[in-house]
Amino acid sequence: MSASAPAPSTSTSTAVGLRAEVALRLGTLDLAVAFDAAPGEVVAILGPNGAGKTTLLRALAGLLPIERGQVSLGTQLLESPAHGVRVSPQQRSVGVVFQHHLLFPNLTAIENVAFGLRSRGVGRQEARTRARAWLERVELDDHANARPGALSGGQAQRVALARALAPDPALLLLDEPLAALDVDTRRSVRQQLRRHLDAFAGPVLLITHEPLEAITLADRLVILEGGRIVQDDPPDVVARRPRSTWAARLVGLNHYRGRADGHTLTLATGATLTVADPAAQPGEVLVAIHPRAVALHARPPDGSPRNTWQGTVDALDIHADQVRVHLDGPIPIVAQITGAALADLDIAEGSPLWVAVKATEIDHWPA
Repeated sequence: MSASAPAPSTSTSTAVGLRAEVALRLGTLDLAVAFDAAPGEVVAILGPNGAGKTTLLRALAGLLPIERGQVSLGTQLLESPAHGVRVSPQQRSVGVVFQHHLLFPNLTAIENVAFGLRSRGVGRQEARTRARAWLERVELDDHANARPGALSGGQAQRVALARALAPDPALLLLDEPLAALDVDTRRSVRQQLRRHLDAFAGPVLLITHEPLEAITLADRLVILEGGRIVQDDPPDVVARRPRSTWAARLVGLNHYRGRADGHTLTLATGATLTVADPAAQPGEVLVAIHPRAVALHARPPDGSPRNTWQGTVDALDIHADQVRVHLDGPIPIVAQITGAALADLDIAEGSPLWVAVKATEIDHWPA
């Protein structure tokens, strides 16, 4: 840390926002992103493996130095290579929860929670008092003297959350905090996490690969691909109008890129779709079709559907009573049907089928 850079205060009596411009290279990853997070705002960082999500959080925590840009919490500059400023991880008012909790195995739950407080100069008795209060908040005060090996996965992750929040950080970073938990435990810990995030005054950055967690926990979704931000929007906007194929798959939509001219969309493959709402002016567009809007037929459909073509089934994904049918053809597409419809159509991999999509079911917007 530069001698001219004062250590940040751990007090969050006045919550502050995050401003981050982070550029660094790590192996084949070239990360260059810029975004803000307001006090009390939960921002979910999503993206495919290798997109740079964890690298970004490690840089914000001070565990990786940035090469260009700067990171600040309110008026406190945490890092700026151009100004020779780099606040150490221990001096940053940042709480971090990792996927595999990373509790100290030789310390009890209360000692783990008190550790962060002690490292910031809080006296032993005061640290234990505050640690016990946090264990009560996460409903684990009766496990205060248990070591991590005696805790379940959900209990250990709640201890890790208490450890991160006990020092009253200005910024909270959560790296896949629920990923290592089973389905039932994840549900209960998610509900408790939601309550604590609602009460946290500072900004929160959450890495997750689960769309349900992102939508239920976050105010904004930042989609990171190849070290760059490709979309930064509220969850409902991403769910309706994803700006990349990966994001579309995340929210379960068919997604295409093409060119609009009136009621006609010409896709990158050369295939065309007719839409009900004409484009305001010719230009590049993104296109989305919900799988539930895709009708499948054994023979050419009767009537006059505006968009029909023949495809071949190349995969089936069965989830309870719903089936997602992946079809190859002039417009590769996924349809969602019931198990009864699957049986009625006698669908199997390699089956030829006719696809029909109403013009009113196709959404498009400027690329």
